[in-house]
Amino acid sequence: MYDRKKLAGIAARRKKWNDETLAPSLRKSPSRLDRFSTVSDEEIDLLYTPDLLSNLEYEEDLGYPGQFPYTRGVQPTMYRGRLWTMRQFAGFGSAEDTNARFKFLLSQGQTGLSTAFHFPRSWIRLGLPRARGEVACAALAVDSLKDMEILFDGIPLDKVTTSMTINGPAAMVFAMYLAVAEKQGVPFHKVGGTIQNDILKEYIAQHFVDLPSGASMRIITDILAYCADNVPRWNTISISGTTSGRRDPTAVQELAFTIADGIAYVQAGSTRGSPWTNSLHGFRTSSTPTSTSSRRSRSTVRRVGCGRASCGGGSTRRTRIRGSSVFTRRRRGARSPRQQPMNNVVRVALQALSGVLGGTQSLHTNSMDETLALPTEQAVTVALRTQQIIAEESASPTPSTPSAARSSWNS
Repeated sequence: MYDRKKLAGIAARRKKWNDETLAPSLRKSPSRLDRFSTVSDEEIDLLYTPDLLSNLEYEEDLGYPGQFPYTRGVQPTMYRGRLWTMRQFAGFGSAEDTNARFKFLLSQGQTGLSTAFHFPRSWIRLGLPRARGEVACAALAVDSLKDMEILFDGIPLDKVTTSMTINGPAAMVFAMYLAVAEKQGVPFHKVGGTIQNDILKEYIAQHFVDLPSGASMRIITDILAYCADNVPRWNTISISGTTSGRRDPTAVQELAFTIADGIAYVQAGSTRGSPWTNSLHGFRTSSTPTSTSSRRSRSTVRRVGCGRASCGGGSTRRTRIRGSSVFTRRRRGARSPRQQPMNNVVRVALQALSGVLGGTQSLHTNSMDETLALPTEQAVTVALRTQQIIAEESASPTPSTPSAARSSWNS
């Protein structure tokens, strides 16, 4: 693919530059550090030239947008045709409280909903004494179908997609969501969204054990099979590297956990023998990569997840895997420290831009004050505006944005 003579010439000129230009400069003004690296300790070279990529097979390793292996995004035009879903993580207090926050965010230009459930919801048995101090403190209390109806009152479920961060009780919460859609008169084939439903992540990172692993995996495969036949727009699993990242792995280790869990879910379906197991259309990945690893990790997930052997090749939709970035749900001090919280606006902007450059399809941006308390309206508006500014005023996505959306952002 590359002209070997030209590459050899570039390598020779790079060596000459190193000896005649770089070396004298370093003697006069040494580097600030002996070694520059990413948070995963991957060394960052001073200069990259085409000869260093001589082993790259362009079409096999990179390809084209909208085509296998989707390392450059799942849509041919990406953000020129359609922006990522701006989906702020929200949930606090009662269903009425969060319903009001949902409506506020939608009025400010948010394009999707993301629901945070309180900790007792993950334990299933809400009446346990240890649950008393946790009810509605860190997120939303939804403990009945009535709560779910209040939560989405006035929000048509055929007009907005909803992501729900719930795992052990995912089947029950999803059933309540479908019941609300049914009450609204929305057919299931028009209902879109995601349940995290990633029980292996719970075992690895959260230490929530609701059911034995075998029973939990059976429930997951039941959900996958049901949605394949009845709720085709629903993402049945969001394989989460985000929470695994709270245990401080490197970006490579976080990615490894994410891929390993995904393989386990596919194998569970294959063991069951259902025909839908060759399709990854209902799978998403959720991660919190730093700006130095986002593009690489996103493309690697797509390349591995879209391997022709595991997906059976064939149709385009079968070989797509959706990459969802959640920035940054981690509460690690290195991400959004509580000291000088206004600085987190800058941090989150850099993290959000890295997700956009990596081809994310859904993005949450932390509010500056989330390490201190549930975000205020002002803080969550700034976090949402961060995404909108990247979309509208950055040359990287070069979006084609409807004027109606622009006008709402300026309100």
